[in-house]
Amino acid sequence: MKIICVGRNYVAHAKELNNEIPDEPVLFMKPDSALLRNNDPFYIPEWTNEVHHEIELIVRIKKLGKNIDKKFANRYYNEIGIGIDFTARDLQNKLKDKGLPWEKSKAFDFSAVICPEFVPVESLPDRNAIHFRLDINGKTVQEGNSALMIFSIENIISHVSKYFTLKIGDLIYTGTPSGVGPVKIGDRLEGFLEGHKKFDFLVK
Repeated sequence: MKIICVGRNYVAHAKELNNEIPDEPVLFMKPDSALLRNNDPFYIPEWTNEVHHEIELIVRIKKLGKNIDKKFANRYYNEIGIGIDFTARDLQNKLKDKGLPWEKSKAFDFSAVICPEFVPVESLPDRNAIHFRLDINGKTVQEGNSALMIFSIENIISHVSKYFTLKIGDLIYTGTPSGVGPVKIGDRLEGFLEGHKKFDFLVK
C-alpha cells in the first residue's frame, strides 16, 4: 500500500503559501509508517517547532490500474474519507530554500492521519461537490469543497496512474483548502465530512 499526496490543489491555499498555481498535479509520497489511525493522539516531533494541519479528502483505490483514462477513473474508487497531512513547515521551508527535496517535512512517522471509517461515494449528496471541514478546539479553521479543486479526483487518478501503478488499498490525499496553520500540545482536532464527524483526536 502506498500513500500518494497532491499539493497545491486549491487556488486559495497555493496563494496563502506564495506558491504558483500548478498546471498539473503536484505529487509527493508518504510511506505506510506515516499513517495515524483510529483517532490515536498525534505527538509533535521534537525536531520541529511548527507543525501545520492540512485537512484533505482521501480516496481509497479499489482495483489495479495503470494509464487510466479520466472517463474511466470513477471505476477505481467507491469510498471517500478525510484525514490530515501534517507538515513540519519550518523544516519544509528550510529544505525548499536550499532547493532540496522536502520529504522529511511531509513523510515523517504518523504525519498522515486517516479517519477510522470511509463512506460509500453513492451515499454523498454530490460526488463532485464534497464538503469537509476541520475544527480545532471547537472552532472551524479549514473548510473545503471538492468542487473547488484545481484537479478533480478523476483527473488526479488518471495523472497518477501514468507514473505509478495503482493497487488495491492505495490512498490518495487530494490536497488541502486554505486556512492551514500550526497545532500545539493540547489541541483537539475534529474532522467532518458532509457534516458527519469522521475523526477526533488530541495533539500531545
